Amino acid sequence: MTDILDTETATPAQSLSTDAARKLATTTKSIPQMQGISSRWLTRTLPWVQAAGGAYRVNRRRTFTVGDGRVEFVTTGAEVRVIPEELRELAPLRGLDDPDTLVELANRFEQREYAAGESIVEAGGPVDRLILIAHGKVTMVGVGQYGDPTTLGVLANGDRLGDGILSTAESTWAFAAHAATRCTVLALSRQQFQALVSRSESLSAHLTRYRATLAHPRDENGEAAIELAAGHSGEPELPGTFVDYDLSPREYELSVAQTVLHVHTRVSDLYNDPMDQVEQQLRLTIEALRERQESELVNNRDFGLLHNADLSQRIHTRTGPPTPDDMDELLATVWKEPTAFMAHPKAIAAFGQACSRRGIYPQHVDMNGQMVPAWRGVPVLPCGKIPVSDRGTTSIMLLRTGEDRQGVIGLHQTGLPDEYRPGLSVRRTGTDDKAITAYLVSAYYSAAVLMPDALGILEDVELGRTD
Repeated sequence: MTDILDTETATPAQSLSTDAARKLATTTKSIPQMQGISSRWLTRTLPWVQAAGGAYRVNRRRTFTVGDGRVEFVTTGAEVRVIPEELRELAPLRGLDDPDTLVELANRFEQREYAAGESIVEAGGPVDRLILIAHGKVTMVGVGQYGDPTTLGVLANGDRLGDGILSTAESTWAFAAHAATRCTVLALSRQQFQALVSRSESLSAHLTRYRATLAHPRDENGEAAIELAAGHSGEPELPGTFVDYDLSPREYELSVAQTVLHVHTRVSDLYNDPMDQVEQQLRLTIEALRERQESELVNNRDFGLLHNADLSQRIHTRTGPPTPDDMDELLATVWKEPTAFMAHPKAIAAFGQACSRRGIYPQHVDMNGQMVPAWRGVPVLPCGKIPVSDRGTTSIMLLRTGEDRQGVIGLHQTGLPDEYRPGLSVRRTGTDDKAITAYLVSAYYSAAVLMPDALGILEDVELGRTD
C-alpha cells in the first residue's frame, strides 16, 4: 500500500511518478566532454607548410653575427659559479674546443653583490671587465640629446655586460648600469683574461679567427653586405656584388606525438547506438594529442618558440608586471607586420589590470569571427601552454607568421598512410587474443622561425603584483 501513497501527505498518488516514467523514456546524451580541450590559438594562427621528406631547411643570407645565447650558473649555498661549457654562449668563445681553458677561465670570475639602486658601471669609465648577471635585474641608463637620463634596456639572469674585452681593444662604457633589484654578478677583469690568452695557444688562435670574421663587410643586420650605389650622377664605376648564402642552414625535422588506443571488440560491436564508440574514443584521443602538440610547439627545447627566439629579440619587463610600456617595447622587436601576441590567460589579466590602473582600455578586434582583446591593433591571444613558474613569472610572445612574410610557420606532412586528418594518421594494428583492437595514432609537426625578427619574447612577466 505504501508504494502508491504520497510519502509526505500519506494520500494515494493521483498520477504516474516521474521516477517510474523515466524507466520508459529515452535519455538524451551529450557526446563525451573533456576539460583539457582549449582554444589552441597558436595552432590555429600558424600557417601550416608542407615539409616533404620530413624536414624543412631555412636558407638565409650569410651572416657574420655569431648567434649568442645566455650563460647558465650553478649555485652552492651562497656561492655562484659559471658553468665552464656555458662560456661558449659568448660570441667570441663560441666553438672553442678546449675544456681545460674554459675551466680555468670560469675559475677566474669573481662573485660580487649589489643592492637595489647601486651602480655597477659608470658611463665614460673604462670597459675593464666582463660582467655576467647571475641573479637580478640591471637597468642600462644613457644620456639623451638634451642631457636627460634615458633607459636603454633591462638585463637579467644570463645576460652580460662588457664582453667586448674578449675581442676588441680598450674602450669606455657608453652607458651606466644600475641594479634595479638585488643583484649577484660574476666579474672577469681584462687583465685576468689577457693573462690567460698569453698562456693558451688554443684560445689565442680561436680569438684570431673570430676577429677575422669581424673584418667582413656587413650590413646593420649582420648579414654579408650587398654593395650598391645610389644618388650618383655622371658615369662613375658601379660596385660589383653578389648575394652570399649561409653555408650551414638550419634544418627542422618533423617531431611526432603518438599513442596506442585500445578498444575492446565487445564495446565496438554492441554499444554503438546512438554514438560510435571507436569514433568517440578517437576524437578525445586526438584532442589530447593536439593539446600536447601545441605544448611542444611552445616548450620543446629543439623547436619550441620559447627556446628559439634570438637573444636580441628577448626583453625584460621594467618593473615586473606587464605594462603598456613593456608591450610597446615588445612591438618594437617585431615591428614588421606583427600577427598576434600569445600570452598565458593570467598574463592577459595582469596586463588588463595594468591598463585599468592607467585609465587605458584596449580595444577588441575580430579574429576569425571572434572578438579578442588587442593592443595597438594586434590581437592578444590566450595560450595556456606558456608556463608559469613557481615564483609567478611567465613570458609573452609576439609573432609574425607566414612563409611569404619571413615569419613563423608550422610544419607538417600531408598524404600520410591511413591519414585521418592533415598531418595525423590512425592505423589499425590488429586485434590481440584478448579481443582488444589497437589503433596507432600519430601526429607529425614542428615549427620554424624563418628570420630572427619574426619572434619576440617579453620575459620575467610577474603575475599577481601591483605597481
